Amino acid sequence: MTVFPTAGLGLKPQHYAEAETCPAAGPQRGLWFEVHPENYMVAGGPRLGWLERIRAVHPLSLHGVGLSLAGDERPDRSHLARFRALIDRFAPFVVSEHLAWSRRGNVYHPDLLPVPRSREMLTLICEHIDEAQVALGRRLLIENPAAYLPLSGHEWEEVDFLVEMTRRTGCGLLVDVNNVHVSASNMELSAEDWLDRVPASVVGEVHLAGHRPDPVWGEALLIDSHDAPVSEAVWSLYRRLLDRIGPRPTLIERDGQVPAFDELLTEQARASRALTALEAAA
Repeated sequence: MTVFPTAGLGLKPQHYAEAETCPAAGPQRGLWFEVHPENYMVAGGPRLGWLERIRAVHPLSLHGVGLSLAGDERPDRSHLARFRALIDRFAPFVVSEHLAWSRRGNVYHPDLLPVPRSREMLTLICEHIDEAQVALGRRLLIENPAAYLPLSGHEWEEVDFLVEMTRRTGCGLLVDVNNVHVSASNMELSAEDWLDRVPASVVGEVHLAGHRPDPVWGEALLIDSHDAPVSEAVWSLYRRLLDRIGPRPTLIERDGQVPAFDELLTEQARASRALTALEAAA
């Protein structure tokens, strides 16, 4: 199943039936779906059955949240084995993970926690990415994190850190434009400068999501909530990025206050039009 730089949606259980019956042609041409592999690491059951049927119509991507690549321990080998089984079964066109840590021993934290961009941490992360890519048999795309507070110990600018990570491991980047916007706003930096500096050659996918102001601090602290439509500021940054690097597979993320399937398709169609316009102009 060939995948062009088209727009996709995060797949939610309440939308399984609509996703399965959504045509692969017409207005939704090229529609694909992203799932978190951790929700499907089971031996059987209805979820895998739904995913099989959806995969027969639409391409899938697997976006991990549990490898803890920036943790101080090696990636869990049993987790990698279950992840690999899903890759072999569903043949996703993209496999991705986060630049974060979430595990210490047998304790998993319900969040993607930040790390200092130090030389020592870069070496550790690269070792973990290398191990994961070998075990999974696939090149990973690594997502840039959202930042909320200054963190001590940084020795690299974020873009430089990410680019060096790709150089050492051969991985690519999943550029989350909302994360760039949220981090830049919270850290009083330039989102435009961040996006202008990332090399086109390492960007394999783009994520678009919504955010909200913190209930206490308001606009002074933006939260990558994934429970709102993509903001106009993020759409503007997305177009700026695409104008420079060209079309890339683009995902609309919604994890909270999930609306009706048709509402998500409206956002997916907006991203699809931006991608189509670039292809037509090429």
